[in-house]
Amino acid sequence: MRELTDEAAVIANELGGATVLRDHGGGFSPLTVQLHRISAENHAGDPRAALDAARAISLEALPSVERRSRALGDIAITYDRLGRRSDCIRTLQAAERCAPQETHARPATKALISSLLVSGPTSTELLGLAERSGVLA
Repeated sequence: MRELTDEAAVIANELGGATVLRDHGGGFSPLTVQLHRISAENHAGDPRAALDAARAISLEALPSVERRSRALGDIAITYDRLGRRSDCIRTLQAAERCAPQETHARPATKALISSLLVSGPTSTELLGLAERSGVLA
């Protein structure tokens, strides 16, 4: 995965950093490769590498609030896997502020919220997220 992602990053940079294939999954650019890296590192079981990948992007550079929300959701997963519960919840709240409907409807976010509810202390912030996402229904 890392070898292929590194290769994709080289290709994206060789294309001048511009976004190509805009109508296909958000396009192909150094930024979208980096977003993929966050998710891939999480799935590969290396949340520290995922967090490093997240630190290398600017959320403001993402083309839409939905993309920002999704990136923040992936970063929240990273924090959860690192045992950084308060950072996880704070990042989920940031995702919700960006794009509430995206955050509330995304299955990975709902699963994360459900997991947080049963894995540790609940807070009014977490309960609010759970209620607004339909997890408590």
